[in-house]
Amino acid sequence: MSTETDVDETVTDEAAVAENEAEDTDAGEFEAEENDAEENEAEDEVEDSDAEDTDAPVGEDLVARLEREGDIAADYLEELLDIADLDGDLDMDVEADRAAVSIVGADLSQLVGPDGKVLEALQELTRLAVYRETGDRSRLMLDISGFRADKRSRLTKLGEDAAAEVKASGEPMSLDPMSPFERKIVHDAVAAAGLRSESEGVEPRRYVVVLPAD
Repeated sequence: MSTETDVDETVTDEAAVAENEAEDTDAGEFEAEENDAEENEAEDEVEDSDAEDTDAPVGEDLVARLEREGDIAADYLEELLDIADLDGDLDMDVEADRAAVSIVGADLSQLVGPDGKVLEALQELTRLAVYRETGDRSRLMLDISGFRADKRSRLTKLGEDAAAEVKASGEPMSLDPMSPFERKIVHDAVAAAGLRSESEGVEPRRYVVVLPAD
């Protein structure tokens, strides 16, 4: 059996265990963990706010809590890597108000999957592992082999290019549908270029519109 198949089965098994454990919590906690709609809605509110400061200082108590989240996540991911017989180095950090964990290895593409779908599943499982230990809902971000970092760079350039085109034409520009994570990056790039942007449409077809200066 191939390593990729082993990884897929491992993720599936982990998801099944997570679902069984979640069923033992009360209904409110289960919905909070299994339904990501509220978080997406909250992120949309943040991404549409020009007042959002992603470099805002984080309090010492919050930093300690996020560092603990990172430690719990690293332990969980190390165990997962051992089960899948994969080698990877883990880096932990705190970015703005989130714990951030990155896995770097020679070939971890099977943990990323097509368009990052396996990565997204692993991130949700890791957040659930943190929740089991802390009892608090986590917004931890997981990156593997620099996938999110590369996507951030591409989306930042997209936002910068769109802002430049809107400045030149004076007309609004609508971009392709994106996830809340992707839209937030574009909003930040547009704001850094001195223009405003907003999200329109309904998930999963919600998109960014770059607006000309008043």
